[in-house]
Amino acid sequence: MSEVTLPGGELWPVLRARTQARIGLGRAGSALPTRHRLALQAAHAAARDAVHSPFEPDTVAAGLAGLATVRVRSAAGDRLTYLQRPDLGRRLHPTDRAHLPVGDWDVVFVVADGLSSRAVHEHAAAMVRETTARLPGWRIAPVVLAEQARVALGDDIAQAMGAAMVVVLVGERPGMSAADSLGAYLTYRPTPGVTTDADRNCLSNIRPPLGLTYETAAGKLAGLMGRGRELGVTGVELKDESDHGDELDRLR
Repeated sequence: MSEVTLPGGELWPVLRARTQARIGLGRAGSALPTRHRLALQAAHAAARDAVHSPFEPDTVAAGLAGLATVRVRSAAGDRLTYLQRPDLGRRLHPTDRAHLPVGDWDVVFVVADGLSSRAVHEHAAAMVRETTARLPGWRIAPVVLAEQARVALGDDIAQAMGAAMVVVLVGERPGMSAADSLGAYLTYRPTPGVTTDADRNCLSNIRPPLGLTYETAAGKLAGLMGRGRELGVTGVELKDESDHGDELDRLR
């Protein structure tokens, strides 16, 4: 097999243009070139800031103007406790349960700070709007803004509100290439303490323009929600088939 070459031997720039991974950075002596080392340190600082920056529910509420919202906290009283005790981030604060409106809801959207408030501030409101626009006829509960929250807090919230389905939009754990990635977790008929990750569907890396766009993510999420309600399941028993038609067209 002959080796593939590019004019001028410019292989690394072509590859770097197709990934956010740090590849082909070169070296200065036994270390990275200074510009790449500084970029790595900046990315690390951005990741730390994303984890520790406080949640600003007013910012999200402003982006949801016109939609009803309610605010709750988890049982984790502060950020350090939240990071050290994941179990507390999965349970509602006892006094906040009474704030949740009870109804015959088809779905409740929960906006949770998770491990990146930045991701939530930048992307959550747009995702709620794009998704709800694709759900005509659904009985949608007020959006819950949850502080110091893990994904499973949505189970507690859905049960307390009487919602058949919950969508948790949460800031994902920052990495060295993305500190603003939003995840969407869909669960049908969740039961606190019983529902597992295998019972959820997840859309990850919602962060245009470098990740999923709001339109693409909302289309996939709404499709899963409709199919999940029809079948009465989510998780490993529910597959995203939204791209299959395009794939078959390419194979023909």
